[in-house]
Amino acid sequence: MPPILPDFSSSVRLKYVKLGYQYLVNHILTLTLIPIMIAVSVEVLRLGPEEIINLWNSLHFDLIQILCSAFLIIFIATVYFMSKPRTIYLVDYACFKPPVTCRVPFATFMEHSRLILKNNPKSVEFQMRILERSGLGEETCLPPAIHYIPPKPTMEAARGEAELVIFSAMDSLFKKTGLKPKDIDILIVNCSLFSPTPSLSAMVINKYKLRSNIKSFNLSGMGCSAGLISIDLARDLLQVHPNSNAVVVSTEIITPNYYQGNERAMLLPNCLFRMGGAAILLSNRRNEKRRAKYRLVHVVRTHKGADDKAYRCVFEEEDKEGKVGISLQKDLMAIAGEALKSNITTMGPLVLPASEQLLFLVTLIGRKIFNPKWKPYIPDFKQAFEHFCIHAGGRAVIDELQKNLQLSAEHVEASRMTLHRFGNTSSSSLWYELNYIESKGRMKKGDRVWQIAFGSGFKCNSAVWKCNRSIKTPVDGAWDDCIDRYPVHIPEIVKL
Repeated sequence: MPPILPDFSSSVRLKYVKLGYQYLVNHILTLTLIPIMIAVSVEVLRLGPEEIINLWNSLHFDLIQILCSAFLIIFIATVYFMSKPRTIYLVDYACFKPPVTCRVPFATFMEHSRLILKNNPKSVEFQMRILERSGLGEETCLPPAIHYIPPKPTMEAARGEAELVIFSAMDSLFKKTGLKPKDIDILIVNCSLFSPTPSLSAMVINKYKLRSNIKSFNLSGMGCSAGLISIDLARDLLQVHPNSNAVVVSTEIITPNYYQGNERAMLLPNCLFRMGGAAILLSNRRNEKRRAKYRLVHVVRTHKGADDKAYRCVFEEEDKEGKVGISLQKDLMAIAGEALKSNITTMGPLVLPASEQLLFLVTLIGRKIFNPKWKPYIPDFKQAFEHFCIHAGGRAVIDELQKNLQLSAEHVEASRMTLHRFGNTSSSSLWYELNYIESKGRMKKGDRVWQIAFGSGFKCNSAVWKCNRSIKTPVDGAWDDCIDRYPVHIPEIVKL
């Protein structure tokens, strides 16, 4: 039997060769300038003091030239600082922690399903199979109206859930930051499927008696990625409104959207979506720099709505019996993969080190000129980020991104544990994940965070944050009573 060749890809030597290559390319400018500076310094020392003085005296300065040069430098500096975008700080945020009375263990969920769908045992069996493989735990929560048999998705109940989630998150944010309602200049509320009149943003204004000149926005129908759309909108508004505070509220109201029909594509969201919400304080005030947790670096948005399949892969419609639900198509993951590819194509040049960009470029040229069958090079985004917050839309979403981005189990730990503890909380899931990383004491000054979210339409949006200071482990919050139990092992199938 011929000897087995060593696995060079995992050898120590190749590891150090790669590290050497990365250091060389990423610091090429510094490595080039140092020898030049040394050569210049040696040459100056060889001249001697007298020759340097003679060289200085030989220079002739004209007063008009000096004044013009000084004016030009001042003018360029003024234009630069005036056109420079304002720095946007994330001062702090708060996640809603559902009450224990709203918890839905697997046994409770399945018992309710059997009673509600007693005439269609196949639909009950389908939901059980989905729940077994979902990655959710026993402590996820549904709103009180869904606990009734049959559920009571009334307008009053939906407003009650919205008030519970949003006001709880806002109260926690006020407590953590010391922010007063009158200090809010911009308010943005995003909730995809529940859009009452007056709006949810008006509900917040009424509750906290916010100023009459507040700039308020209510985003609906934009799916699970609406949280980062709200961050992008807040960033744009803070660029044109100096010395301002913006509060973003991200949530999804479950009560009016619990599907009670038999279509399998519409039953799927029932198994995954749970209660959740977050309130985030952004500011462009310079005096917030010292206490702010993060600085916003980039927001990249990708929209695939021009493609019919992408547009309809997450679609709210009526079934054959006239019952409204959210239909999730089988090609959803393939469409999400294409959206992610477009998003990282834009994000890559903004965040990747030169070594990764060079390898990607060389591979791309090689495929175009020499051999199209060459395997495309997947950039190592671990070189650009220390932490990843992937939308906890479901186990399949996290698995797909972990595979495509070649991430380790630790990199996706926050996403998996958030899905297990809270379920798919839609646009707010990213903030539960960020809170998990902080609760584990892993967030240090200078760390970079990549938030990635997907939403109907179809959209893939991402944001990059840089940690402004080392963050102490929070003593309160959504994870305070359970963080010591995590991470937990999540089996492929939980037998019910």
